[in-house]
Amino acid sequence: MNGYLYETHMHTSEGSACGQAGGAQMARAYGAGGYAGIIVTDHFFYGNTAVDRSLPWRDWVERFCLGYEHARAEGEKLGLQVFFGWESCYQGTEFLVYGLDKEWLLSHPQIRDATVEEQYAMVHEGGGFISHAHPFREASYIPGIRLFPEYVDAVEGINATHTSPFNSFKGGHKEFNDRALAYGREHSLPLTAGSDQHSTAMIRGGMLFPRRLEDIHDFTRAVAAGEALRLVDSTDEVFWNGKQTQESGIFRGV
Repeated sequence: MNGYLYETHMHTSEGSACGQAGGAQMARAYGAGGYAGIIVTDHFFYGNTAVDRSLPWRDWVERFCLGYEHARAEGEKLGLQVFFGWESCYQGTEFLVYGLDKEWLLSHPQIRDATVEEQYAMVHEGGGFISHAHPFREASYIPGIRLFPEYVDAVEGINATHTSPFNSFKGGHKEFNDRALAYGREHSLPLTAGSDQHSTAMIRGGMLFPRRLEDIHDFTRAVAAGEALRLVDSTDEVFWNGKQTQESGIFRGV
């Protein structure tokens, strides 16, 4: 199976307090891992952000975007596409926001304190797209599972940390993904898949597309249209136990 593998959910140390490597390091790891592109989704203002919340909004946004900007600069050297997004947090309930940029953030400081419903309206007005991140994850920082099918455009059906041995879940919670996949299908919502990567010890997950994506808006269009060939998990034997080669950004699992 040939295609272009994209990471849709990853963090950098510049933007996320839990990030263990900078944007440039992360880009190099993904380039070496055979990915065609990545979307940097650092933790937003009320999530596990690495940026001082007492800063003026403009300064906060500038620093928040550094992980993405460093990754993009490195990606340009490597031929790795790097797109921008973020992961918003509502007391443990998290959403991946795609399709907006730093300029949009700078001109919309109200997004910081928006409710889930207001976030959906604002993001849509700006031409963005929202996927509910790991909706059925159970963890100490999540008080309870809350679902908002009417206020998202997609569901993260596969989060590779739930099955990878290289994280706190120790590969033991495939059921989190199974429930998310079933939930997305129940509500006829498109599905996304990502690694939720925080370090260069690659978890390996993402979405395999039949073509190279043009930009972040092309990504959201492809997700909405169900173009992905495969939602890739950390346990996917087609990719990780077979021969791997990188050729012009094409990832091949043989």
